[in-house]
Amino acid sequence: MTTSNHHIVFIEPSSVIYEGINIILGNSDQHFNITKLERIEDIPGYSVRKGIDIVMVNPGQVQNNLKTFNTITDNLPHTKWIGIVYSYFDPHLLSLFDDIIGVADTPESIISLVNRIAEPHEEEQVHQERLTEREIEVLKLLTAGNSNKEIADQLNISIHTVISHRKNLSQKTGIKSVSGLTIYAVVKNIITLDSFKE
Repeated sequence: MTTSNHHIVFIEPSSVIYEGINIILGNSDQHFNITKLERIEDIPGYSVRKGIDIVMVNPGQVQNNLKTFNTITDNLPHTKWIGIVYSYFDPHLLSLFDDIIGVADTPESIISLVNRIAEPHEEEQVHQERLTEREIEVLKLLTAGNSNKEIADQLNISIHTVISHRKNLSQKTGIKSVSGLTIYAVVKNIITLDSFKE
């Protein structure tokens, strides 16, 4: 069995975080070429010379560079973006990424996430994926009008985990808005219209 050769660009000021994730990905059954760049602005020139499958980036690099980030993502539509989170960031900022990695995540979960993102999926396959029990719990609380923090508190999980579940919900259903997810939940009998009665 041949393994795919995926190119990852890493933008993170901490050498400890970079080296740690580099070692973890070295234990994957996939082969990754990892290049470290200093700034998000360096991506366009680099991508002209080499293709980029995944960008792993500290969200702080994006926070004050949203215009540049949006331009780059528009020009690299097939590149996946993973946020490396080890401090609080605004949930809206984190929602711009395809997924996030927390520094408390296990090596196995990091490898699993990167492998999943590295392999392209047909839209139909994504839509047919089943929701996990936890994703259904998050969906129910989301459609009931709870914020990410309220969902995290009620399920006793971190806000970053809630955001990750919401990204998975969007990927699996192909729906990004709460109103759209609410309609989906009603159609799939996950919630009933009675849920909205005062």
